[in-house]
Amino acid sequence: MVTQDQGRAARVEDVHALALGMPHVTVEHGSGDNPVYQVGRKSFVFFRNPRPDAFDPETGERYADVIVFWVESEADKQALVQDEASPFFTTSHFDGHPSVLVRAGRIGELTVREVAELVQDAWLSRASARRAAAWLSAHPPRAGS
Repeated sequence: MVTQDQGRAARVEDVHALALGMPHVTVEHGSGDNPVYQVGRKSFVFFRNPRPDAFDPETGERYADVIVFWVESEADKQALVQDEASPFFTTSHFDGHPSVLVRAGRIGELTVREVAELVQDAWLSRASARRAAAWLSAHPPRAGS
């Protein structure tokens, strides 16, 4: 886990390091050779190719830097995407899908601590109950978190 400078602005490299730092993680490569981080053969974070559903509303250009993070529930998803000023968004392609999207170009609007929490929550939402319980036992929430 990234432990120093958790209050600094996050970078894409942090997403990779944090995802790889979770236990039992494997990396597959999707189309375009984009990394897909998995636990128990279930993806929890992946980097997406430009798709027609995620585009710049002014230019129509497809976003080439979308990162997908799984979330636990629709309520968690809505809590992240409801603030239009936040870097989180979704598209109709992901209606009913427990995930949120973030453009890599906006990841710096989040701190390393926030990205760590996002990655950990994504991992927990996809890991087996046994693996999740073991990880939570080893990483109890801190007071005030």
